[in-house]
Amino acid sequence: MNNYEDIINLKHYEPKYHKRMSIEERARIFSPFKSLTGYEDEVSETSRLTQNKIILDEDTKIILDNKIKYLIKHLNDNNKVTITYFIKDNKKNGGSYQTITGIITKIDTIYKNIYINNTIININDIINITSDIFNT
Repeated sequence: MNNYEDIINLKHYEPKYHKRMSIEERARIFSPFKSLTGYEDEVSETSRLTQNKIILDEDTKIILDNKIKYLIKHLNDNNKVTITYFIKDNKKNGGSYQTITGIITKIDTIYKNIYINNTIININDIINITSDIFNT
């Protein structure tokens, strides 16, 4: 009587009063169970990379300042510009750089903001401004 020879050929038990549940139904019942709720979110947040904000040198700051002054003088010309700027991350140190292209609608020199495509960009977060108007 080794290796379960007495029961190996018996018919598998089937319930008398209800149907056996399919594998898909059993999977659906147990799929919402997660022993570590929030663990996957924490892992993905930890693995998400951020960039450090670039500190501009004085020469680059002067060039950007001159470009902004030029844009203020020619604000009504509806010139298309491309601005690369830093967005601080709310959850981690650092942030990311974004690039936006459009027509500047307002430049607020008091609060140091540029308004472009319904986006408000702080002038201190800008690292580059390009446009065809600077080439002429």
